[in-house]
Amino acid sequence: MCAGLNAYKQNVKTTVSGRELEASVLTRGAMLLKGCTENWEGEGHFKRLDEALRFNQRIWTIFQDEMIREDNQLPGDVRANILNLSVFIDKRIVEIMKKPAPEKLDIIIEINLNIAAGLRGSPG
Repeated sequence: MCAGLNAYKQNVKTTVSGRELEASVLTRGAMLLKGCTENWEGEGHFKRLDEALRFNQRIWTIFQDEMIREDNQLPGDVRANILNLSVFIDKRIVEIMKKPAPEKLDIIIEINLNIAAGLRGSPG
């Protein structure tokens, strides 16, 4: 796992619940991607895009790891749905890396924000 993500988790662990932490990380991933779409032609674009995609890839890899743990308390159907969603996001990230286009980021942004809203108990 990324050292930066570990540090982030450690800093907020004492002040927020696990769900809020997950929601915050998903929101951060969405905002990084949104920043890329809003400044697509700007200087340093490809570096920002690479960082945003890698951050999101790490988020979803962590979710995958959590969903396959035998001691995971979530119902099997929920775990399966999250795993399927993570596979979709993995494929989309690879597709964006191969042929970048700002509109390809929208679905990841939307998924991250909707799940974050659900984790916070607020409407998407």
